Amino acid sequence: MHNLLVEMLECPACQGALTWKVIERRGVRIEEAEACCVVCGTIYPIREGIGLFLTPDLPRNDLWEQVDSQLTQYLRERPEVERQLMDVPLDRLTPTDQFFRALVLEDRGKYAQAKATADLAHPRLYTPEYLACYDSQVNYVVERLAALDDPIVDLTSGRCYLVEVLARRLRQPIVATDFSPRVLRRDQDADDKPGAT
Repeated sequence: MHNLLVEMLECPACQGALTWKVIERRGVRIEEAEACCVVCGTIYPIREGIGLFLTPDLPRNDLWEQVDSQLTQYLRERPEVERQLMDVPLDRLTPTDQFFRALVLEDRGKYAQAKATADLAHPRLYTPEYLACYDSQVNYVVERLAALDDPIVDLTSGRCYLVEVLARRLRQPIVATDFSPRVLRRDQDADDKPGAT
């Protein structure tokens, strides 16, 4: 978590000010800390550079953990399906199967290979009209945000497709957020790997 967020953040539960107990820093990043609300007393941990700012009333079930583990479990129980998905040449797979292979590769931490596989599948999964509309919308967002100087916060970043584009094309700091710590860890790990974007 970048230091600049300390001044920007407030308690999600009551909008109170936060006091910070920083345990570990790495350059301009906070790796381990606790933020405590001075009004309601809620404590928000920062672990592995990821702030967990879920309000106390929100469930703590990470649905992405369940989805990813189901895919892994399905393939573990069906080795013949895993071989058909992972061992055949990539160009012999349908775009949908290429996308699923990308998910498996990502789940296994092979981020650069997963991205290349997903990039191959993406243009064949959608119609040309959809792809043109998608590109137009992304360009519109980039043009609007380029005029700003403030940090950009992407709420529920998911797979960080938009965040990646913004990081490549804009100069402002970009904050990726999600309800799933697993998704944020995966996105953070992907950014840390050589050859990953």
